[in-house]
Amino acid sequence: MPAANPILLPELRLMLADGDTAGLREVAEELHPATVAEFSEGLDEADIWRLIETVPVERQAEIFPYYPLPRQVELVKEADRAHLGPLLEWMAADNRDDLLRELDPEFVEEILPLVAKAERHDIRMLLSCPEGSAGSLMTTEYASLPADITAGEAIARLRMQAPDSESIYYIYVLDAERHLVGFVSLRDLILAKPTALVADLMQRGVIAVRMDEPQEKVVDLLARFDFIAIPVIDDHARLVGIVTHDDVLDAVRQEATDEAQMSAAITPLGEGYLDAAITSMTWKRGVWLAILFATAAVTAMVLSTWKSPHVWLVAFIPLVIASGGNSGNQSATLVITALSTGDCKLSDWRRILRREFALGLLLGLILAVPGYLLALAYAPTPAQAVVIPATILSVVLIGSLVGSVLPLIFRSIGLDPALMSNPFVSAIVDVVGLVVYMGLALVLLG
Repeated sequence: MPAANPILLPELRLMLADGDTAGLREVAEELHPATVAEFSEGLDEADIWRLIETVPVERQAEIFPYYPLPRQVELVKEADRAHLGPLLEWMAADNRDDLLRELDPEFVEEILPLVAKAERHDIRMLLSCPEGSAGSLMTTEYASLPADITAGEAIARLRMQAPDSESIYYIYVLDAERHLVGFVSLRDLILAKPTALVADLMQRGVIAVRMDEPQEKVVDLLARFDFIAIPVIDDHARLVGIVTHDDVLDAVRQEATDEAQMSAAITPLGEGYLDAAITSMTWKRGVWLAILFATAAVTAMVLSTWKSPHVWLVAFIPLVIASGGNSGNQSATLVITALSTGDCKLSDWRRILRREFALGLLLGLILAVPGYLLALAYAPTPAQAVVIPATILSVVLIGSLVGSVLPLIFRSIGLDPALMSNPFVSAIVDVVGLVVYMGLALVLLG
């Protein structure tokens, strides 16, 4: 979400101070809901309510989701309880679900009686879906038709359903027990003869996901088939909701943000950088920094045991460590990305290791040549300089294998491969690289 926009903020504050209800209503009605939220972000909660309460509740429900979720939580806590019921009823089901998941369960139970009984059923169903599942992304606002009506009748029904549907481009065809039997596009209905039956226009064999399936599968299917929306069914093949492309985009953006943070050894913040509390960020960064500090301490201890008389070898320690670490980071990033996008699976581990072994050898040989030339400038003899290219080749190969193996291990035990972030790969390869360097120096130089 954008930060507070200062352009209109002084005018809003002036209108609030003067009690200019007509001016506030004009702002809330005429501007796009996202723009209203952006311009009013700098106001306190009470003033935001004074602004958006100048318009009908259905318009408030359009504006409200454009505030960042932490701000929505504060606004809900500040709101008059009697006002929350109608607002939650008018909000899109998926936006409402996102908000309620951020609130304390006790508070949710306190405000649910304010909502109409039919809406309460939908709310409880969506909240029961596991976080990160298809059900947690879906909305229950979809268009549906029976198969035994004509295209003309279908269009008349859609006119009635449209105000309460998030998307009507895909219309889902259901039987009497709400089993999903097909779908028809709005385009096909409009172009068809008014007397044509929906049963003859619809496409069967609908691609759908179950409520409990991971959201990664939803992302996969929408990307592969270029769908605008995908239906969500229960265990009995009854339609319970749809996931639209905009909700998937939000999920993908959040997942990309979380993985970027994990790749830097940070527990995902789960909220905006500026919205996160300092204490929370300190904990989420500090824990992993402490772990990395411990691995760096192991590196220091390994290095402290080296009593080689060949002082010139010390100058190459940063080069050796960096070569292995960089190679490992590249491999880890490539494998993590491939696993996330579905380019490869755990069952491909043999192919992955063969590729990384071959790449490690080739990259190691490429770096070993300039490494040897550089070592000639420091080593007493060309024979002694061989220890540098031999070490570089070894650590680059080891780094490539470590960087590819660790994400596979994490995925195999059910953890996110992004947890095996670049700093961890570097820390492990640093220790192994130093041991290899010391071992080769001992063998080749004595």
